[in-house]
Amino acid sequence: MFLKERKSGHLVQVVDLTELVNPLRSQVTGRYHHGEEAQEAEPFNKGDLVFPSGETLPGCWVDSHYRDDEIPSTGMGV
Repeated sequence: MFLKERKSGHLVQVVDLTELVNPLRSQVTGRYHHGEEAQEAEPFNKGDLVFPSGETLPGCWVDSHYRDDEIPSTGMGV
């Protein structure tokens, strides 16, 4: 899957999609997509990546607590 680096606008090929969708991971392994030769894999912060359209990544991919406000409070101090 290709994403775009927010600052530079360069395309990044995500090497492992399970890293991308895992909200407990703040980084993914990817490669810049330059020229015809594959670039070396390196870590990218998820917060620096967006879809090629410019849309941000889904909250469930970047925040492990994205639905915490939906959990009813038990009042037990937990």
